[in-house]
Amino acid sequence: MYSQQDLNSAVAAGAISAEAADALRAHVAAQNDSVPADAEHFRLITGFNDVFVSIGVVILLVAMAAIGGSIYESNAGPSPAGAALVAGTSWLLAEFFTRKKRMALPSIILLLAFVGGVFSTLVGLSLELIGNDPARETVGVLLIALAGLITAAAAWLHWKRFMVPITIAAGTAALAATVVALIVAAIGPNSDSVGDVVLGIVFLVGLVVFAFAMRWDMSDPTRGTRRSDVAFWLHLLAAPMIAHPVFSLIGVTDGSSFGLGAALAVLAIYVAFGLVALAVDRRALLVSALAYVLIALTMLFDRFGAVELSFALTALVIGSALLTLSAMWTPIRRAVVTAMPATMTARLPATA
Repeated sequence: MYSQQDLNSAVAAGAISAEAADALRAHVAAQNDSVPADAEHFRLITGFNDVFVSIGVVILLVAMAAIGGSIYESNAGPSPAGAALVAGTSWLLAEFFTRKKRMALPSIILLLAFVGGVFSTLVGLSLELIGNDPARETVGVLLIALAGLITAAAAWLHWKRFMVPITIAAGTAALAATVVALIVAAIGPNSDSVGDVVLGIVFLVGLVVFAFAMRWDMSDPTRGTRRSDVAFWLHLLAAPMIAHPVFSLIGVTDGSSFGLGAALAVLAIYVAFGLVALAVDRRALLVSALAYVLIALTMLFDRFGAVELSFALTALVIGSALLTLSAMWTPIRRAVVTAMPATMTARLPATA
């Protein structure tokens, strides 16, 4: 089984021509009676060996964390030694399983372990430096911002070496954490308004990440290169950053203040998210907002007297709607895209 990345690599190496690769993609698309853009493909597992290797990778990394923790045990937070061992081991394993074997799932796990290990090492050292002194909380937040910045640089180095698509999203997440930490340090960690400010900043950063994801998407409207995979992970990062602040400010996470109007607002926002998802042919927004819609529908059924069956009815409505949308995704998306200006549709993925 050959992936889009394998075809691109073969073209770059001169093994096959670009025309032959395009013809093969068109043939496979015709055989499957679908357009790759509408299917939103991304490479996760190429075979069961990916799962087998991933289990071994996780076990080894857990062992490295435990060994590092026994070497240097920190009372303030994660052991810097354990996190550093995890990061170093992840890079070494990536040299074989990512760079040589090109295994998808192990590469994702190793990237996340590397980035998480770097960040945890820096955070652990920062906590050791400031201790439990409340007067130094602002310094601690600034050190966390610095940790996010260094982690983003480490992710960039990993990208230049291994080119794993999820790396860009991991580095972007580290930069987002840096921005949030700097703003928290500016307004004060103990400020009464810090919670609402953080939600607003996370929402704005989510919009920036979404725009960044669209930039990758629009550079590959046919979704035939690695850029599409990079955009997929960026959309997966942006979706909860957009959805959670919106629904939190409405009051979904605060059951005592969540009323009928808020429930209707949740449903209206979810419909808007659905239109955006159809337009850009990305389902991440719909998945990220599902939990909030479940809460809103359950509350509506409670208000109308179906208390005992509220959860069952909610699951029935949401499940039916998602399956119908999945089955009719292409014609519904075609209708949405057709209604948009031609200047916008020209840069969006094609519809079947």
